[in-house]
Amino acid sequence: MLRTRIIPCLQLIDEVLVKTVKFKNPSYIGDPVNTVRIFNELEVDELCFLDIRATLQNRKPNFEILKEISNECFMPLSYGGGIVDKETAFEILTIGFEKVVINSGALINPNLIGDISAHSGNQSVICSIDIKKSIFGKYQVFTHDGTKKCKINPLDWAKELEDMGAGELLVTSINRDGTWQGFDLEVVKSISEYVNIPVIANGGAGNIGDIGKVIHEGKADAVGLGSMVVYQSKGMGVLVSFPDKTKIENVLSDPNG
Repeated sequence: MLRTRIIPCLQLIDEVLVKTVKFKNPSYIGDPVNTVRIFNELEVDELCFLDIRATLQNRKPNFEILKEISNECFMPLSYGGGIVDKETAFEILTIGFEKVVINSGALINPNLIGDISAHSGNQSVICSIDIKKSIFGKYQVFTHDGTKKCKINPLDWAKELEDMGAGELLVTSINRDGTWQGFDLEVVKSISEYVNIPVIANGGAGNIGDIGKVIHEGKADAVGLGSMVVYQSKGMGVLVSFPDKTKIENVLSDPNG
């Protein structure tokens, strides 16, 4: 059985590191390259960078900052944002990122995932699904930084992305993003049980117990962390950190924590 990965999922706007709450009101966190240096020292499993406004603003990734990040980073890297054609994806993989993260691009260019998978293998493609729960309890897929609602059932879209050639899925709850309220176990579990590729649960982690719950109850294969790794605690100032690894191992091995 593969070891459960705990992945800092870091939000960018161009060359600045930020953190949102429910995909809104991005707060400044700091310089991404300095943040990478800290995570090098903390020996995290891998890092994921997402430029949350690139596609919305119709711009390419900032290759200069991505090169700096890649040159500094000691662990596997993934990047998403502004990838709508295979050439952009290949350039990101060429400069040292092991994986690209595709969200809106899968709808903009239906051939994109298949082209990348055929060229670089499906292990190089993470497909990101941003999901919001309506006031009526219905789960809906959104793209373009949560601004465009898609008439797609999340389960059907997850399966379609798998069939297109995705190697894993990054499932983010818009409702839980930056709230410290825990993961949406229902949507993570439903997708995890519906597809045959790894699912990374993202959005809402507030403590180590939440990590254990989304693995044991949500059936996730990996966990993305945002606020927990860039703030001291809820309502407190910026502090780049990583949860105690012994405590993480304890909650992963024991469903009761």
